[in-house]
Amino acid sequence: MLAVKQLSGGYDSKKPIVKDISFTVDKGKFIGILGPNGSGKSTLIKVISGILPATSGTVQIDGKNLKDYSTKELARKMAVLPQLHAHAFSHSVRETVSIGRYPHQSSWFSTWSKEDEEAVTEAMQQTGIAQYDNQNLEFLSGGEQQRTFVAQALAQRSDLLLLDEPTNHLDIEHQRRLMDMIRHEVVHNGLTVVSIFHDINLASLYCDQLILLEDGQIYSEGEPHEVLKEKHIRDVYRTEVSNYPHPVLPKPQITLIPKPHNDIQKATSITAEQIKVRDEFVELQTSFPLKTVSSAVHNAGFGWFQTFINRAVDIKYMCEDAHEELKRYLEKHGFSPSNTVAMMTAVAAKHVVIREFSSTISSIVVAVTAGVGNAVDVSKAYERPEKPHIGTINTWVFINGTLTDESFMQAMITATEAKTKALVIEDIRDTISNTVATGTSTDSVLIAATQKEPFFEYAGTITGIGKLIGHGVFETTRIALQEYKRAKGML
Repeated sequence: MLAVKQLSGGYDSKKPIVKDISFTVDKGKFIGILGPNGSGKSTLIKVISGILPATSGTVQIDGKNLKDYSTKELARKMAVLPQLHAHAFSHSVRETVSIGRYPHQSSWFSTWSKEDEEAVTEAMQQTGIAQYDNQNLEFLSGGEQQRTFVAQALAQRSDLLLLDEPTNHLDIEHQRRLMDMIRHEVVHNGLTVVSIFHDINLASLYCDQLILLEDGQIYSEGEPHEVLKEKHIRDVYRTEVSNYPHPVLPKPQITLIPKPHNDIQKATSITAEQIKVRDEFVELQTSFPLKTVSSAVHNAGFGWFQTFINRAVDIKYMCEDAHEELKRYLEKHGFSPSNTVAMMTAVAAKHVVIREFSSTISSIVVAVTAGVGNAVDVSKAYERPEKPHIGTINTWVFINGTLTDESFMQAMITATEAKTKALVIEDIRDTISNTVATGTSTDSVLIAATQKEPFFEYAGTITGIGKLIGHGVFETTRIALQEYKRAKGML
């Protein structure tokens, strides 16, 4: 559809802003152009569209050189939404959108047709501005004006759409609606789009391919996961970022890493004495957030939290929506649900075992509630017909140190292996299969770290921190299991 070959150009023929740019865009594809201010994004769009002259190279649309199109022919092929709009006259919204149909007229709107009217109406409905039909453009907000000009470009019904920051001035909901609409046109109607973005994450979500510019040249191009690498963003934007997967779509997202602020309270170490045992729950509240990964009932997964609750419930506890019931419980007891990780156990809070372990590299705190009335051998679990019970072995591991995402996951594995080994040593058995149990039906594990020195890239059993976790969880779980046996008269 669009072929850009060794294109250079800009405002000064002797000193081009974009230099030797080459890329192709197939029909029905959405290409995003990224780059810092001054990298040549807007200039590239203007040279491609012919607004600015090319000093070398070619632009072809459907195999035909841009220079070989008449003005109206080109407008029927390509619509352009520039970044800024100057308003010499006051027009209504409908009049502004109707200008997009000019390329389809034999003279200035003398052949206005049913198709023209439908194109304008549809574009206004697509962009959510139909309600402003007869209002003057100058009285609309910046976001409403932006949507009006997007509608004008859509009403043109060209095969190729060039956009310069189409979501400029739009709030998050209108960004989504506009980008969803453009993406729909790309996927279902074969529209080809080349768009400039300042918002890297928005570009990643909606574009098939990305082009990253630096100093007027292509630094990287490809699918979002190929372009949005931490090194690429760091090199081009000169700022620290972190790359992470979107929670719903297979697209990368970028998070800015700010420099440390002096007003942020310095973290201190977590100690066993900070964990409090209440009548109904075990509680830890910290003065600073801990980075956490867990399989808890409330706020499972990765996050940053300051409150940790292990709530004791009756062994017969059953609720259709345990997540909502636990949230209400937290609110009732004055805890912020958005800042709390919470799990449930059938073991009384007073039976929690809390231990602190240290070595030359760091220290950890481990807390375990362990009851095994519903112990399960994972290899035999498929044979068990009964309904799931509330989990009775909950494990907390608090690490005074910094973990990578990889070491967080390895710490989860290490802690789980250590728990299982404790069950083996204590000869805890699956009552149905009479084989050694590996856990209970819904155990929970939590790993939390202060994210201060020292730094641990890995946390498997070959590492020092992994050995500390393995030893700590094993010993604490054994003690908790022995306490359970004593309480049940099994010792």
